Amino acid sequence: MIPFTKAHACGNDFLIVTEDAAAGLDWADLTRRLCARNTGIGADGIEFFAWTGPNVGRIRLHNADGSIAEISGNGTRCVAAWMAASVNAQPGDELRIETDAGLRVCLVNAVDAADGYSVDVTTGMGVPVFARRTVTLANGARIDGAEISTGNPHFVIVVDNPDFTVQGHRWQAIGAEICAHPDFPHQTNVEFARIVSPNEIEIRIFERGVGPTTSSGTGSSASATAALALHSCASPLRVVAPGGAQTVAWSGPGTDLKLTGPASLIARGEAW
Repeated sequence: MIPFTKAHACGNDFLIVTEDAAAGLDWADLTRRLCARNTGIGADGIEFFAWTGPNVGRIRLHNADGSIAEISGNGTRCVAAWMAASVNAQPGDELRIETDAGLRVCLVNAVDAADGYSVDVTTGMGVPVFARRTVTLANGARIDGAEISTGNPHFVIVVDNPDFTVQGHRWQAIGAEICAHPDFPHQTNVEFARIVSPNEIEIRIFERGVGPTTSSGTGSSASATAALALHSCASPLRVVAPGGAQTVAWSGPGTDLKLTGPASLIARGEAW
């Protein structure tokens, strides 16, 4: 039996499994099996965790399809919630998490253990790298956007309509094509951002290895980077996804981006 904890951040859900519990298993196969929505537990991915010191851990992320991802902002925050519960963390405590995209320091802002277990966390997401880019689709359409790295790859398209269509096409279809586009040999996450005000954007997410998702921490960070650097928005910026809102604070190019949002533990159990 494999012990697991299920957590979510704005509806973006993950299983947390210790490396010891998964020792000797094929992690990609295990992830596909446990993340299946109808025949497994259901999740967007598994964070495989190992303690490396007091309040310090290491995670390796597999997406729901079994592929390896460098980092998930929401997944990292879910792990921070799990660590916080494990060590009885209090507001002001820091949890340090090593990812394949580097160290992420998570500051616990608030803890709510009255009804389940939830935390509010600010995570240092590193220094984003960005550039304008145009992608040409199979039908010849040219899609302008921004290629952004927040430790993992993103392509952000700013739209001006509430249904997030791009040149008359549904965002889900555009996202699927760009995700697997030859310009991105390792595939890319795709976000569609609508500017609501100088301090708020709304987004939709097509996540590499998953598909449409309710939220994404790195996607929120990438979308905010595009809005702040290229579209005259102002920090702090509220980023609203279908699963809820997160806040991004960023002082501009060359500086660390901070992402703040909630994470909740849902359930603990064992799986075959």
